[in-house]
Amino acid sequence: MKKTLLLLLIFRFWSGAALAASVELTVGNFSAGDLDDWKTKSFQKMTDYRLVLKDGRRVLAAESKSSASGLVREIRIDLERLPYLQWSWRVNDVLSGIDERTKDGDDYPARVYVVVSGGIAFWRTRTLIYVWSSLQPVGSIWDNAFTTNARVMALRSGNGNEWATEHRDVRADFKKCFGDDITFIDAVAIMTDTDNSKQEAFAWYGDIFFSSK
Repeated sequence: MKKTLLLLLIFRFWSGAALAASVELTVGNFSAGDLDDWKTKSFQKMTDYRLVLKDGRRVLAAESKSSASGLVREIRIDLERLPYLQWSWRVNDVLSGIDERTKDGDDYPARVYVVVSGGIAFWRTRTLIYVWSSLQPVGSIWDNAFTTNARVMALRSGNGNEWATEHRDVRADFKKCFGDDITFIDAVAIMTDTDNSKQEAFAWYGDIFFSSK
């Protein structure tokens, strides 16, 4: 009887732990050397993206020299199930003498995008851009200089030269920036770019994943 009761208690404990565990879906499995599902999108010359070992782990390195190209992964994510976007990143330096709210200054050492597609109504596509800003204060939000369908949110600002880890509630951030309560996103992208300022930038991106917690 005592053994049966003990087994029941153990079963309930582990069942509860399993239910409470976070569910994760990796979209950028850089630590495994996987770039198969990422496509290049070029705007002005090619930023160099490559897998490297940095600080004892495999990550995605980005080097921009007056260039602007990104990597995009088209993947539909249910934000009711997996609302949190997590990743780590690091920049070597930020850009000098730019105004990121203008077209001439729309450059960033590191960006992570989440995209809600408008489908055939392409003009309804909306993009939330998380950036490592050079000059704007952390928490700032502004319209992208080229389109009002994209909002920019500064998560980090200024020189860091060390790894930073992000944990964002995409649904809440999207509502804050656009006023809409979305339930799905359709793509994730990353970009390191310096085409407007004609400067150089170096950045590193760790694994990118969505989670339930």
